[in-house]
Amino acid sequence: MRGVKANSGNGHGAPSLAERKIWMPRLTEASSRAMAAVFRSFGLDAVVTPPSDERTRELGARHTCGDECYPTKVTLGDFLKVLQAPGADPSKIAFFMAGGQGPCRFGQYVPYMRSVLASLGYPDVPVLGPTFEGGYADFGLSGSGFVRSAWRAVVTSDILMKLLLKTRPYEAVAGSGDGAHEASIVDLCRVLEVAYRDPRAQLAALNRCMLRARTRFREVPVRDEARPLIGIVGEIFCRLNNFSNDHLVRRLEAAGAAVWMNDVSEWIWYTNDESMRLLDLGGKRYSPQALGARIRAHYQKKDEDALLDPLREDFRGYEEPEMREVLENAEPYLPASGTSGEMVVNVGKAVYFARKGLDGVIDISPFTCMNGIICEAIYPRVSLDYAGIPIRNFYFDGTQSDLERDVGIFLEMARNYCRRKPWKWVQGALWHNGGGARRAG
Repeated sequence: MRGVKANSGNGHGAPSLAERKIWMPRLTEASSRAMAAVFRSFGLDAVVTPPSDERTRELGARHTCGDECYPTKVTLGDFLKVLQAPGADPSKIAFFMAGGQGPCRFGQYVPYMRSVLASLGYPDVPVLGPTFEGGYADFGLSGSGFVRSAWRAVVTSDILMKLLLKTRPYEAVAGSGDGAHEASIVDLCRVLEVAYRDPRAQLAALNRCMLRARTRFREVPVRDEARPLIGIVGEIFCRLNNFSNDHLVRRLEAAGAAVWMNDVSEWIWYTNDESMRLLDLGGKRYSPQALGARIRAHYQKKDEDALLDPLREDFRGYEEPEMREVLENAEPYLPASGTSGEMVVNVGKAVYFARKGLDGVIDISPFTCMNGIICEAIYPRVSLDYAGIPIRNFYFDGTQSDLERDVGIFLEMARNYCRRKPWKWVQGALWHNGGGARRAG
């Protein structure tokens, strides 16, 4: 079995990962399923947890004390649903949960979940937790092949999300955008779960897959209409997991807006940059670790460019900034040398959205999230510096009420700003059957 460690349990002599099914939390629909497909290509049985529901919230709340952020409750609740499902065998189950460090409770998810599972009688159920250091290089599998495949899964799933979000608000037939998205996810997973011997062969197959996805979305009948374009930033899980944010993106679309969402790869680029900054601070600029980080970033950029190149025309107007630009945007408000984490990225991206000519920015965060709270204190200054662009924090803890009212108020502010904003966003021609370019404003 290619690259799999002999025993990747929690140190209790539990069965190896090859004998377990690995359950992964849902981030975006595409990214989680694509990552599971990568695990399968290395001989591991990996799947995504079932959709979250009220049972998720019930179990998560029962086994947390209230100090944890909402994503902890959702992911823990989903994991416990798997363990408590009829016929579930704990000796055949493992969980995957990304980890991190810095000023965020995210870094405590893995040890906390291990503690909860042990207290409930599941001490030998592994919770696999790749960490922040090294740009998420330690996924628990040996060799660079897994890391590169995982990165390609992130990039391609981000592409599918972008195609969906720029198509679905304008679809002439309800559900056609979601249909193209689902078919493209299935296609992507089939490509990623193949065990390629040559990374160039995998890249070529993924390029063909992205071209097929482009064709599916281009074939979606669309309306030519103006909609305010709203940038979405915030805590990565709550922002991207539809259940956690009470399907806020669909609510915005139903109210007449279109959305530009911060993607998953953005966080990877930030961790790469932060890893290099910490190496520099530690006097290791020319160390083997720094060299390895530079080589990894080089190949990540090379792969990203190769996968995006066939869709440059489709993403005209939706170009993503380099991470250096995002951090420089944040410098007057939250310098990266003095702060770290999503707050820096979110402020920098909000500035980018304003300069790009978007009509408003929404920050999606869990209730009591420190990143969200700090950003909320800074956004009024950002708004003032950028002609009064509306920026609104939406906090979630599973108890939202009258979200449609809040969305409606925000979009009215966005439409008013759209009429007077000094920066104009111009989107290139969309699809060949789209009847011409769509324009915001």
